[in-house]
Amino acid sequence: MSKLELGVCYYPEQWDPSQWRDDARRMVEMGLDWVRIAEFTWGLIEPARGQFRWDWLDEVIEILGDAGLKVMMSTPTAAPPKWLIDEHPEILPVGPDGRVRGYGARRHYCFSSEIYLSEAQRIATEYARRYGTNPHVHAWQIDNEYNDHDTVLSYSEAARIGFRRWLEQQYGTIDALNQTWGTVFWGSLYSAFGQIELPIGLVAAPNSTQALDFMRYSSDRVRLFNKAQVDVLRKHAPGREITHNFMAGSFEFDHHAVAADLDVVGFDSYPLGNLMGSTLSDDEKRRYLRTGAPDYQGFHCDLYRSQGRGRMWILEQQPGPVDWAAKNPAPAEGIVRLWTWAAYAHGAQAVMFFRWRQAKFAQEQYHTALLRSDNSPDQAATELTQIVKDRNALPPVERCKAKVAILLDYSSIWAADILPHDEDFPNAHIFREWYAGLRQLGADVDFLGPEDDLNGYALILLPQSMIVSANLAARISDSGAKLVIGARSGSKTPWMHTPENLAPGALAALTGVRVTRVESLPHLAQETVQLADGQRFAFCGWREIVETKEHVLARFDSAYCDGSPAVVRSDRAIYLAMIPRDRLLLSILRQAMEWAGISTLECDSDIRMTRRGNLQFAFNFGDVPKHLPVGEHRTFLLGADPVGARDLAVWQEDVTPKRTI
Repeated sequence: MSKLELGVCYYPEQWDPSQWRDDARRMVEMGLDWVRIAEFTWGLIEPARGQFRWDWLDEVIEILGDAGLKVMMSTPTAAPPKWLIDEHPEILPVGPDGRVRGYGARRHYCFSSEIYLSEAQRIATEYARRYGTNPHVHAWQIDNEYNDHDTVLSYSEAARIGFRRWLEQQYGTIDALNQTWGTVFWGSLYSAFGQIELPIGLVAAPNSTQALDFMRYSSDRVRLFNKAQVDVLRKHAPGREITHNFMAGSFEFDHHAVAADLDVVGFDSYPLGNLMGSTLSDDEKRRYLRTGAPDYQGFHCDLYRSQGRGRMWILEQQPGPVDWAAKNPAPAEGIVRLWTWAAYAHGAQAVMFFRWRQAKFAQEQYHTALLRSDNSPDQAATELTQIVKDRNALPPVERCKAKVAILLDYSSIWAADILPHDEDFPNAHIFREWYAGLRQLGADVDFLGPEDDLNGYALILLPQSMIVSANLAARISDSGAKLVIGARSGSKTPWMHTPENLAPGALAALTGVRVTRVESLPHLAQETVQLADGQRFAFCGWREIVETKEHVLARFDSAYCDGSPAVVRSDRAIYLAMIPRDRLLLSILRQAMEWAGISTLECDSDIRMTRRGNLQFAFNFGDVPKHLPVGEHRTFLLGADPVGARDLAVWQEDVTPKRTI
C-alpha cells in the first residue's frame, strides 16, 4: 500500500436500510476504498445473552463489498450492552472520586475486570468466527479509543485486587516492596500484599513508586485486554490486518507496548478539536484557528508511524467542526485536503474520514461528516473530490528513515506527573515543542521507545526522559548518535529513586554533568539564559544547578546563580539545565543539528516541509502565499512556488530513496 488509500467511518445501523445501497454507490463514486463499521454494535447484534441477530450486518457487508469497497470490521467491546451491565455491574469503571461511572454512553468498563476480559474475548470470537474469513472484510479494528473519557485508570474493587496480584508478581515478597517503595518514609510499611490500597483518596500525595506502579499496572491491563482480542483475530481472521485507533494526545498508557501487538497502528486526528488545549500562545491559536497547529498532524503521524514500524493509518480524520471541544471552529476551505496530504507525507498509508453522514440524534449531532444529515455533501466531500484527483498525480513512494529521532518514554511522562515539582511543568508538551522546533528547521523526525533499536541516527533527542535505566543508557551510548538531553532526564531510577550519583544518573558519563539542586520559579521571576554570543533568552521556570568540567554553551544570567551552566556540551551530548522554549529552543536545536552534521532548512513559521521517498511536500498554514527556501530544479506535481494560502505543493527531485522503515 504505497499510494494513499481513502476511507470513511460508517454507521449503517443509524440509518434506514433503504439508504445502504445508495450510500455504497456514492462512496465508490467519491473515490473511497475503505469503510470502517460496527465498533458500537454489540447491543444490536446480541440484544440478550446468546441471542444473535446478524442478518442486518451480513447485508451491510455484502452491499459494501459488492460495490467494491473494503470493509474494516471492529470488535464492539467499547460499548458493552445493558443486559451485561445488569448481570455484572462490577464491570463498570470507578473514577478517582470513588464513584461508579454508569451505563448510557460508551467506554463504561474497567480494564481490571476479569469478567469483562472474558466477555470481550467471547464477543470478539463471535464476530471473528462470523466475519473472519469473509472476502469483503480486509482488516479489523479492536475496540475504540482506549482512554477516551479518561477510562484507563479505574479504581474499582477489581483494580484493587488486580493491582495487589500484579505487585506480588513484580516484587515476590512484601519486604522487597517496602524496600523499593521506601515505605519507611512516613512509617507507611505493609506486612502483606492484601493491605495495599489504590493510590487515591489520601490525605496527601501517595507514595511516588506506588503511584508509578499503579500506572504501569493499568497500562499492562490495556495491553492484556488488547492482546486477548488480537489472539482471537489471529486464530479466526488469518491474513487480515489488525489495528486500533489510538487517541492523539493521550499518554495515560504505553502506546509502544500496545502497538507492538498490532499489524498497523491507527490514530484519530482532530487538529482543530485539540488546538485550544495546546501550548501555543493566544496569538498563535488565533492565527491557526481555522487550520490547526502546523505540527499537530506531523507529530502524531510520525509518532504512530514509528510505533507501527512504518505502518500507520488515520482511522478518523476531522472533516469539519467537531462537537466535543470547549469551542468548535470550522476549518478553512482546503484544510481537510491539506491535513490529508500532510498525513500521507508523514507516512500514512490510509486516511479515513469521520464520518459518512452527520447524525440526526443522540450525542454527536453537531459533529460534521462528509454528508449532512439530509444527504447533501458538506465541505469535506468537496475537498475529497480534489484529494482523489491529487492522488492520480502522485507516484507511489515510501517514507524513509530520518536522521533525527526523539525518544519518548511514557513512564517518564507519568513520573513527572507524579512528582511535578512545578505545577506548570509542561511535561508531555515538551515533546511537541521540541518536535515543532526540529520541523521549523526542516528536519524529518522518527520517534523511539526505550526498547527500540537506537542505531542509525545522527541525532537522538531526549526531551524529558526522567527514568533512564542503566541498560537504556548503555544502548544510547552504543548508538553512536549525538544527543540532546533535556532537564530532568535520568533524574529517577526505574523505581522512582534519586540515583546514587544524583541526576542525570545513568546518563552522567555521557553528559559529564552532576545536578546538585533543582528549583522551579514563578513566571514573575523573569530570569534569562545568556548564550556565548551574548544573546539573552527567557526560559521556562525549571532550573537545575549543575557541576561540570565540560564545555559550557550558555549560562544563567541571574542574581541567585549568575554564571551557572545552563547548556553544557560533552563530546557526545548537549545537556540542558532548564526548559528552553521558543527562540532559545530553536537556537539550541539549530546548534545540535549542525554539530551532528545535519543540514538545516529554515522555513517561514507558517510553512512545513517534509519528504516521502523522492517527493518533497510543502504545506502553508498561513493566510497569504509563501515562497519556498529551495532551489529551482524541481518538477511540481501539485501546487507551485509560492505555495498558496492554506495550500500545499508537491514536487519531485532526483533523489535515490534510502531504506524504508
